[in-house]
Amino acid sequence: MPQVKGEFDVKRTPEGAVDLGGGVVAGHFRFDKQFHGALDATAVVHMLAVGTAVDGSAGYVAIERISGALEGLRGSFMTQHNGILDRGAPTLTLTVVPDSGTDELEGLRGKMAIDIVDGKHFYTLDYSLPDA
Repeated sequence: MPQVKGEFDVKRTPEGAVDLGGGVVAGHFRFDKQFHGALDATAVVHMLAVGTAVDGSAGYVAIERISGALEGLRGSFMTQHNGILDRGAPTLTLTVVPDSGTDELEGLRGKMAIDIVDGKHFYTLDYSLPDA
């Protein structure tokens, strides 16, 4: 499976809280991203996040639209984020939404990892495309 890595810039904007009922309120945030490297693209992410009464436990879900070029192939695709913080231990599943690829990225499948090192954001995208 091909793999690409690179850095991305990100800007976070609060979008206002979302009432989930029962006194539970989720934070709603918009992220604007610029990917660099083999994934040369922009993205818009909308995230809902909740914390719990236990310090270090929280969760978030997000949908992201990435548009640009992946190793020179132009198009867009969607990803879905599922993040959990379990008493300080983070896990993140970030998956390309099946059949969301457009143009030259039609049929794209894959998973992405995000790492933050010294305040910088890095991505690793493992992907596949149908044979041309």
